[in-house]
Amino acid sequence: MEKIKDFLKGYDFSLILAMIVISIFGILNIYSSTHASSNLRLVNIYKSQILWVSVATVVAFIVSAFKPRFIAKMAYPAYFFNLFLLVLVLVLGEKGMGAQRWLVLGPFRLQPSELMKISLVLAVSKWIVTHKAESSLGLKDLLMPGILVMFPMAFIIKQPDLGTSLILLIVTSIMFFYKRLRWKSIFILIITGLIGGGVVYKFGLKEYQKKRILTFIDPYSDAKGAGYNAIQSAIAIGSGKMTGKGYMKSTQASLAFLPENHTDFVFSVFNEEHGFVGAIFLLLVYLIFLSRFVWIATSTPKMFDSLVTVGLMSIFFVHIFVNMGMVMGLMPIVGLPLPFMSYGGSSLLTFGLCIGIVTSISIHKNTYT
Repeated sequence: MEKIKDFLKGYDFSLILAMIVISIFGILNIYSSTHASSNLRLVNIYKSQILWVSVATVVAFIVSAFKPRFIAKMAYPAYFFNLFLLVLVLVLGEKGMGAQRWLVLGPFRLQPSELMKISLVLAVSKWIVTHKAESSLGLKDLLMPGILVMFPMAFIIKQPDLGTSLILLIVTSIMFFYKRLRWKSIFILIITGLIGGGVVYKFGLKEYQKKRILTFIDPYSDAKGAGYNAIQSAIAIGSGKMTGKGYMKSTQASLAFLPENHTDFVFSVFNEEHGFVGAIFLLLVYLIFLSRFVWIATSTPKMFDSLVTVGLMSIFFVHIFVNMGMVMGLMPIVGLPLPFMSYGGSSLLTFGLCIGIVTSISIHKNTYT
């Protein structure tokens, strides 16, 4: 009992409290989005969200009890186990909506690509700290981390899930910049990225993925097809005006004009009901949440802990930036959830694990164990 009291005395509740607060907004928003649906499963989906938020909160508390040193030891085993799960998805995974991304475990569906985001951050951080602890990174130093990134990316693209695979690339790139990437290396990577992007667009993307990019430029070129979601999202956001229509008064959601209004397009519904003022408020909450990661990353003296915190913060940042950007028409439509707002068990579990790991780092940032 004394150990529990001592543990809680120095406990950093900030991130877990932020997760719970945003999740409450999310549950209320999901209920508002689905309460008028003719689909009974969707009407009750907010109950599943409450369950998953509770599970994610418990997971965050449990993981925060492990010391960062133990988490570092588990970096490579977690990575290779997750890689095995990605292979398993391609062999035994459940198919749905043209993709094969889930492993079915009894009543639960697990999406290993979500967990790979964390595993990759840990593995890359471990490699960098082990091999280049005190110096900046050159192109040669990126070879092994690049291999660590490419394997899961290849398996995830195969599912297909271009959005998640790009997250892995962006998150690790942010980590490289944070660790001090040499300017010559940055220039070469930008040129390579531009050329590679063109090649991938020409030969690597499926037709529906190319269509998403083209309709992002001009959604009205296929208003009833690939551009439909973007147009309906813009209507929802625009109709919210300054202060919104009010809670549970989203016509785009209640009249089923906006597809996936409880997952990818929750921010559109939130905008319609709470307007520009509500959107700014939610954005400020997220900024405060992300600033806490920055403070923890810069206050810990251990490079592994700092890199991991930046990597996990980047996962949240990319999800928030891309999701909000796509529903406002600033980015192509991709299937990325808005953290703690969108419905989804695997994503909530992933975000809960991230919170637990960074909370552990915050608790032990001034210790040597």
